[in-house]
Amino acid sequence: MRMRGCGGAALRGCASARVRSRALRCVAGLLVTACSVSQDQEVDLGRRNAEQVDAQMPLVRDQIASDYVQALGVSLARTTARSDLEWRFRIVDSRSVNAFALPGGFIYVNRGLIERAEGLDELAGALAHEVSHVVLRHSVRQIEKQSNTGVAVELGCRLTDLCNSDVARTAIQVGGAALFARYSRHDEAEADSQAVQLVVDAGIDPNGIPALFRRLLEERRRSPAKIEVFFASHPLEEDRIVATEREIAALGPSLPRDLRRDDPSYRAFKAHLAALPRAPEPEPLAR
Repeated sequence: MRMRGCGGAALRGCASARVRSRALRCVAGLLVTACSVSQDQEVDLGRRNAEQVDAQMPLVRDQIASDYVQALGVSLARTTARSDLEWRFRIVDSRSVNAFALPGGFIYVNRGLIERAEGLDELAGALAHEVSHVVLRHSVRQIEKQSNTGVAVELGCRLTDLCNSDVARTAIQVGGAALFARYSRHDEAEADSQAVQLVVDAGIDPNGIPALFRRLLEERRRSPAKIEVFFASHPLEEDRIVATEREIAALGPSLPRDLRRDDPSYRAFKAHLAALPRAPEPEPLAR
């Protein structure tokens, strides 16, 4: 199975001929190859996509901010059945609200989402949700089911707001409309459920998960353009939030009493991030 270069092509706003050629070769390979993806292949695919994301998307390079998110993410991932992965967490220097996971344990969270997470519990919930997509291999399952349509060629494109390029349009024409399929509602609900347990295992209050969701829903009602990227890749409605709240309520007496909602280190992290140069304004999604 040929996987090399699948993530970078559509992430470029202005693609070179070399990158365009690589993307089309990748589409062609996936169109004729059905496959079952092993963990080694999954990690290799994620790493190659992550290399392209790191090179072509603006990242927060500040060590203090980066170390905080890495440590928080690892504290959530280490209790999972896939703790053996070399988990990596990065901050995308964008004001738009989004977070996404590449296969194999590569997690990205936008600065705009961190700015809206009022407490540690809310950011932890967002990261735990993305960790859960990796643990449950949701992207890999899509590749295995739909590789004959080319859906695997650009995992990054359906998860970011940088898809409006000549390469992306060409890939869609070759690979079909399923190319940029987002997570299903079942996948999102499954990730929500797993995230609840992950934050509890890390000693953090799970109520931050529905709290952040409700804030984002309210912002969508007031200013939808500011967070359109998040809702493009994360189907979210009131019933999903209610389901998460019910699951937390069902834990009832089994929840530890000393779960954290916030702490001084999170406040210090937020203050440090806010003092860094401002991220660029998000580009609107192509219609």
